[in-house]
Amino acid sequence: MLVANPSQGDILRTEAEFRSARASGYLATMASHFSHKIEVTEVDDAVHLQFVCGLAVLRTTTDSLHMCIEAPSKEEMQQTCQVVESHLLRFAFRENPEPLVWRKL
Repeated sequence: MLVANPSQGDILRTEAEFRSARASGYLATMASHFSHKIEVTEVDDAVHLQFVCGLAVLRTTTDSLHMCIEAPSKEEMQQTCQVVESHLLRFAFRENPEPLVWRKL
């Protein structure tokens, strides 16, 4: 997990959900794609994508991909969300997806 630096304050968190019957396939595609560039680990039932700007934790249910982002600053949060969202929407183009709605935690 991303560890807070006391000089940076608390870690910021946000989440989004992408509903799709193909959620597990998108999770596998994202994990495979990012594993060539960043640290990707499986922890319990989740995949952790450790970016320089933040941590993305991805989980699936039977009909959705749930994404939780943690980052030390608003700017890094936005950057991490943008990277995760842009890749997911690109991989899911056949579903003509809408932009994700991120909810602050």
